Amino acid sequence: MSDLTLDTLIDDGNYLGSERARQENKLLLDELERKKKARSLAVPTDDNKVKARLREIGEPITLFGERAADRRDRLIYVLSQINAARGEDAMQVDEESSDEESEEEQEEFYSPGSLELLEARRRIAEYSLPRAQKRIAQQRIDSKMPLGRILDIRKKVFAEVKNIAELGSQIGDERPISQVRFSPNSKVLATGSWAGNVKLWDVPSCKPIRTLRGHSDRVGGVAWHPKATLGHSEDAVNLVSGAGDLTLQLWSLNSETPLATLKGHQDRVCRVAFHASGDYVASASFDTTWRLWDVATAKELLLQEGHSKEVYSVEFQDDGALVASGGLDAIGRVWDLRTGRTAMVLDGHVQAIYGIDFSPNGYQIATGSGDDTIRIWDMRSLKALYTIPAHLSNVADVRFFTSQEAFPYAQPASPPDVEMNGGDDASHDKVKANGAFTEEEWRFRSGLYLASAGYDGFVKIWSADDWQLLRTLPTDGGKVMSVDLSSDAKLLASGTYNRNFQIFAPEELPV
Repeated sequence: MSDLTLDTLIDDGNYLGSERARQENKLLLDELERKKKARSLAVPTDDNKVKARLREIGEPITLFGERAADRRDRLIYVLSQINAARGEDAMQVDEESSDEESEEEQEEFYSPGSLELLEARRRIAEYSLPRAQKRIAQQRIDSKMPLGRILDIRKKVFAEVKNIAELGSQIGDERPISQVRFSPNSKVLATGSWAGNVKLWDVPSCKPIRTLRGHSDRVGGVAWHPKATLGHSEDAVNLVSGAGDLTLQLWSLNSETPLATLKGHQDRVCRVAFHASGDYVASASFDTTWRLWDVATAKELLLQEGHSKEVYSVEFQDDGALVASGGLDAIGRVWDLRTGRTAMVLDGHVQAIYGIDFSPNGYQIATGSGDDTIRIWDMRSLKALYTIPAHLSNVADVRFFTSQEAFPYAQPASPPDVEMNGGDDASHDKVKANGAFTEEEWRFRSGLYLASAGYDGFVKIWSADDWQLLRTLPTDGGKVMSVDLSSDAKLLASGTYNRNFQIFAPEELPV
């Protein structure tokens, strides 16, 4: 009986199933090995070279609807398949040649720059260094503030933030509102739309002031000159916009036609930003570059590569020394404008970066991504500090609260109640103005919280020290495409896919 059982176990053919499983495992391991080796292949990033290489190996140089980044991925896949078909020896030879090409690509190279760019770098250094010195000196003074005082200010600020509610809603245009930005004096809201218009609105009344027509395709970004509405001439450049017609437009406040048109991008222009000096503009584009422009001459100073896919967002640091770019390759980069070098790579998101902003403290950066998270980066440690699971769908925009340089609240007419903290630092005055913020509290408020916009239909406000949720604001749009905080801390605006923009304010705010 036992012998029969043994023969049955040996001869029933089950070994065929085991052999099939081994073959399937081998195929999976071979595929994993192929993908691993494919990642080490040195493939050109220039699209023309990618097309030439595809032509050499007999592949179509482009497929219907294929973008440059997809074409490069296809080349990597085809080359890895060819090497796998040749066998191990051929793969080894290709790897050696790839290593040589990789070493060549990794060598530092320099692109020739114009004398105008050299002079701009010098001016930016002269502008930014004193500002950075002033900021650091103030941070050293603030670091001596008693912990109890910090907690009191924090509690007071967050109590106001938690009381923010919708003040009103307005149809902004015929197509989705792609971006909203408050003017420096917080009295005008600029909206850019996919209809190709830039509109100016009085806030909080939401009455239209002017429509700026100059683009023939969707507007991707708008930005105010730092001194616009603060004594800056209304006939000079006060606003910049970028659009899908591949151009940027510079606008005054007295005309509905642009003062200048900046041309150079080879694809759709997305976000735009003004340098803190007001002398330069940066633009992000689907042509995988961001560019720096001289406002006075309306000329391109710098074409900066570095992203493997489309660049969507760009923002300057308040000091003016750095600029950050975020791309659809899920990578952010921080660039030193004074040298042209990469200061930090923001590598951690798994989906495209749609929003990016510097904290007023000068060393922290927030990025909003299609992976539904906000990441906080610290330039001092060169790493991500915190990941906020922010929204249920794409994070489309992030904005730190940045206060006006001047103290916005008027002092009371009656003699103020002065409170001494017993310290030697006279700059920490404790003037109480009928519950309004003192100058010390106002300064500390800058950068204390940030707002985010999500495709889940919500605007959210987060604390910028422990990164906790302070307030969730529903909108009347399915997708919130942009958000902004006024520099006087009285208003918050959002732009939505359903053509509306909303204004939010603390409930106690008199209007």
